[in-house]
Amino acid sequence: MQIKDTITQGQTSLGIEFGSTRIKAVLTDLSANVIAVGTYDWENRLTDGLWSYPLDEIHNGLRGCYASLKKAVRDSFGVTLTCFGAVTISAMMHGFLAFDEKGGLLTPFRTWRNTNTGKAADELTEAFGFNIPLRWTVSHLYQAVLNGEPFVTGISKVTVLSSYIHFLLTGENVVGIGDASGIFPIDSVDMCYDKAMMQKLRQKLSAKGFDKDPEMLLPRILCAGEQAGFLTKEGAAFLDPQGDLEPGAPFAPPEGDAGTGMTATNAVRPTTGNVSAGTSTFAMLVLDRNLSKLHREIDMVTTPDGAPVAMSHANNGTSDLNAWVRLFKEALALFGREAEDNEIYEKLYTASLSGDPDCGGLMSYGYYSGESITGLESGRPLFIRKPDAAFTLANFMRSHLYSSLAAVKMGMDILFKEENAKVSSLTAHGGLFKTEGVGQRFLAAAMGAPVTVMETAGEGGPWGAAVLGLYMLERKKREISLPDFLDGVIFKDANGSTIAPTKEETEGFERFMQGYRSAITAEKAAAEDF
Repeated sequence: MQIKDTITQGQTSLGIEFGSTRIKAVLTDLSANVIAVGTYDWENRLTDGLWSYPLDEIHNGLRGCYASLKKAVRDSFGVTLTCFGAVTISAMMHGFLAFDEKGGLLTPFRTWRNTNTGKAADELTEAFGFNIPLRWTVSHLYQAVLNGEPFVTGISKVTVLSSYIHFLLTGENVVGIGDASGIFPIDSVDMCYDKAMMQKLRQKLSAKGFDKDPEMLLPRILCAGEQAGFLTKEGAAFLDPQGDLEPGAPFAPPEGDAGTGMTATNAVRPTTGNVSAGTSTFAMLVLDRNLSKLHREIDMVTTPDGAPVAMSHANNGTSDLNAWVRLFKEALALFGREAEDNEIYEKLYTASLSGDPDCGGLMSYGYYSGESITGLESGRPLFIRKPDAAFTLANFMRSHLYSSLAAVKMGMDILFKEENAKVSSLTAHGGLFKTEGVGQRFLAAAMGAPVTVMETAGEGGPWGAAVLGLYMLERKKREISLPDFLDGVIFKDANGSTIAPTKEETEGFERFMQGYRSAITAEKAAAEDF
């Protein structure tokens, strides 16, 4: 009865996150305990050579995910969702959504996965003296202008996925500062788009015949704790066509999956870090000082409250690993053996623990798309081995698990070995860590540092989004920083497990990385010629 009352009285926080392969909604109580979860599976597709999700699939995914949550609540508690105490929208960062003045989409949504923006990223990086990655929104905008694409003359608004969904539901054209830091460089003092760099962008765009003010095209920045609007009548009808949802719920600023990942792992204070491992993999470290120089392998973003963060981002994570698991499932079916996906993952991941620390001469590149850290504009999943390799199932699975972390490790090595960056704690979350003690152990070996996985890790970013909603509610009552709120309220009694790497494991991963770096020429050749 207590949970029913919590739901019906709107004493809840809802986080909805658009991931690469799944849209997930997490409903919590006001203490961040999970009440119910809803999901909707989807996949990006190549449209005219670019990775995209159709607009109608974005809409259907939002409604489908909410319907799944609504059903879960009804099935478990016998009540209908009608209201929430707070709502936060989150989504994969970066990419490019361009609209005309009537709200029409001018070109299919270009996701973070696209790597066709090399010229734009290079020019902007040189002009700004600041690393501008290929997947950033400003790279997509500037590349479209460089290409002379006809639609650019009609642009009235440029945004990212979280901000777009937020606008659908609230009518507010805003974005959280963490997600904004994947649109354009941020001034972490004034909490706005960097003014000097924005002026340089105006000049470069004007020289190319694009006379619109780019800053006026972008969503307005808000920080964690600020209120970002309310659920409108139209938004409620869009989200819940059955008409049960009431308007009026307050919204926190929409955030990117990096920001919700930091929140979900309590990694927003300087020297704390986190790793999110799934379809893409990224590691983030909140800095206590500026980097000594520009590194093209390192992205500079921010926490949801605007603190500077160094990020190592790999476009490719577990996609190829998942494909191999599906193949093993097919093999099982040939022998009349049916097994749930979770069982197959657990068995195969656990088997990898008995493999050689360096994978015994096996090498994998799970490159479904290009990878900026290793300089590839396109990719091909590739598995190779030495003739005398220890070709066992354990080593095979271990090589793919290592590979899903290899690119992101290259970026983190720069922070640890070249910049001597300090790290007080490293926390992990995402699908890679669902099998206890496997992905966590390999990540610890890759980072050469202890890694903690919290009990909340399985819910990941959408739970982090819900927590940001709770922070907004707390800020209405009292002045408190996001780090203090997470430490003193959300994670006060949190449980988790920590694994420290052995010397043998760390050295084994380093030997694997030597081969990974050396054989990257084979991956490049495959991407060019196959």
